[in-house]
Amino acid sequence: MMQHFAEMRRRVLWTIGFFVVAFGIGWCVAPFAQEFLTAPLIAVWDDAQLLYTGITDGLMINLSLALLIAIMMTTPFALYQIWAFVAPGLHKNEKSFALPIFILSPILFLTGAAFAFYILFPFVFRFFIELNESAPVPAIIMPAVRDYLAFAIGMLKVFGIAFQLPLVMVLLNRAGVLARSRVVAMRRYAIIFIVIAAAVLTPPDVVSQILLALPMWALFEISILFMKK
Repeated sequence: MMQHFAEMRRRVLWTIGFFVVAFGIGWCVAPFAQEFLTAPLIAVWDDAQLLYTGITDGLMINLSLALLIAIMMTTPFALYQIWAFVAPGLHKNEKSFALPIFILSPILFLTGAAFAFYILFPFVFRFFIELNESAPVPAIIMPAVRDYLAFAIGMLKVFGIAFQLPLVMVLLNRAGVLARSRVVAMRRYAIIFIVIAAAVLTPPDVVSQILLALPMWALFEISILFMKK
């Protein structure tokens, strides 16, 4: 037991040290990350201007982006440390069950975030800009940088988590909790739930709701193909 605790302590310390280094890297690249995240808005908005509402906004934005980058960099490393710690105690069939989860989960998350960034954002931002510019009263559009980044990062997280749907469904199926026949029988209710979830999680425009509902529906159907009968 003491050997296991010593190994766990060593891996935790390695993960903490990696996080500290990743935070330093994140602090250095935070300005480039801010430029990258604002690019979809600037691309669809002529004469774009964002607003800093407080004197500490620049510091807080850099800190939050550095923390986000550090978490993204540390998560794969932490997952590897967890796997390296538990893998020696697993049977062969358990390893073949758990290893794809550690590999596919980050991939699906990044796929969902990339879908939101490159496909959803242009439609959503163009919709909001055109809506604000057509206001019946004279208005100056100048969103706060912190509000915009919170919205953009929140949407990336939503799509990243939503794209975990097939992994969760297949995992529950292989664990004997969710039968394939039951999922097929409940398909119509699942589609209704997906539409409602897309309406709740996305901005109040039809385009963004459709752009989340359709991939989730496709992922739901793909999940059924990988579920055991």
